[in-house]
Amino acid sequence: MARHKNSPPAIRRRGVGMLRWAGRVASSIVLWTVLLHFSSILGLPRPPLLAARPSCLGGGSGSNSSASSAAVTVVAAEDVAPPVVPRRRVYKSNGYLLISCNGGLNQMRAAICDMVTVARYLNLTMVVPELDKQSFWADPSDFGDIFDVNHFINSLQDEVKIIRELPQKFNRKVPFSMQPISWSSEKYYLRQILPLVRKHKVVRFSRTDSRLANNGLPLKFQKLRCHANYNALQFAPSIEALGKKMISALRKTGYFIVLHLRYEMDMLAFSGCTHGCSDEETAELTRMRYAYPWWKEKEIDSEKKRLEGLCPLTPGETTLVLKALGFPKGTRIYIASGEIYGGEKRLTVLKTEFPNIVRKEMLLSADELRPFQKHSTQMAALDYLVSVASDVFIPSNDGNMAKVVEGHRRFMGFYKTIQLDRKRLVELIDLLEDQELSWDEFSTAVKELHEGRMSEPTKRKAIPGQPKEEDYFYANPHECLGAARKRREKLKHTET
Repeated sequence: MARHKNSPPAIRRRGVGMLRWAGRVASSIVLWTVLLHFSSILGLPRPPLLAARPSCLGGGSGSNSSASSAAVTVVAAEDVAPPVVPRRRVYKSNGYLLISCNGGLNQMRAAICDMVTVARYLNLTMVVPELDKQSFWADPSDFGDIFDVNHFINSLQDEVKIIRELPQKFNRKVPFSMQPISWSSEKYYLRQILPLVRKHKVVRFSRTDSRLANNGLPLKFQKLRCHANYNALQFAPSIEALGKKMISALRKTGYFIVLHLRYEMDMLAFSGCTHGCSDEETAELTRMRYAYPWWKEKEIDSEKKRLEGLCPLTPGETTLVLKALGFPKGTRIYIASGEIYGGEKRLTVLKTEFPNIVRKEMLLSADELRPFQKHSTQMAALDYLVSVASDVFIPSNDGNMAKVVEGHRRFMGFYKTIQLDRKRLVELIDLLEDQELSWDEFSTAVKELHEGRMSEPTKRKAIPGQPKEEDYFYANPHECLGAARKRREKLKHTET
């Protein structure tokens, strides 16, 4: 204290000034920290970055210019929200998950997304999925023949660790195999499945379709299902290339629609829908249904099922609906389907009314198609790509492809999908054929019936305790459609 009192006045003033300067610096740091904290919590714009201020470390005008450019770059980058490079998620794995998908392309696609979500929730290491080779199609394709494996693994690395095959130490052991309960919540997997994985180290799900609930899951899991479906599951490069070629060829003539005509032998046999079939065809379809023991329903009243709206429309019925909706005769229609039951003869009416019909075989050469011809799932992938890109998508049945494509088109910006009300349509068609309705009356009724069935933004219908009756998650993943809704509103504003 004595030394301080005896110090010269200039020195004392300098010391007091230094203390004040240090106090201001400390106060600024505290204030800056608080400001950043509250702006983050309240969602307010962040204050300008320190890096945006002119640097005093460079010494020259060139340095200031660089700092200004860097500031502009930072601000511009924040405006356009650059993609964040995913960081590999580090966690202690609780075990390994093997999945064996069942069904066709879109049934397996949705199942894979569900199982990614389950693996993420339970901290499991997931092995690249096995695909169904035992179904009606008997497609020998592996996952890598249909999907881009590297992209799948890398796109999900910040969520789930995915490996190509089990470590060798597990190869001699037969994994514990089971079928999870359908439409289960995440709590079921935590309480029932996780203890099994911890006990056995490796668990194999032998069936994976519809094993996760549509509704009631945490938002982060619903969004992960979308991320897996719309970002991680890209088709193999060979399929993507041919799909782009087909879309380009269709676009050269302008507007085109996709008709998913689900009138194949397996669908008719499975559903028991034989309206319009001959006695011989009905007998053949019935024999096929009995030949597959896992198709549980055997005795089916076809006409009753049709009147309930549970049958795909026939090509003839579909033709009437397209005309009634106002599609002109020259509309280019891409047929997305496998082999139509009854062959080209069954398409005669459709081709007469809409002669500009296109199939894969008309857009690709025989050499291009040859590697795909005994791989129905890969052929379905080509149809999927064209369906998502079309101006209008019209499925004649509400099966897995119809639902999954509809959801993808919603995600892309609510592209128009006409969801046919088959129950009311078959009533109207029967009245027309019985001459109880004129064509004009029929056409007006069909248009009015579908005014609100064009994939407008809406929430899924949820029915607690009846998951089969409620709207399917992948047909309308409304939790993931915020950006699509904004794109739609922007487009409507531009048009007006």
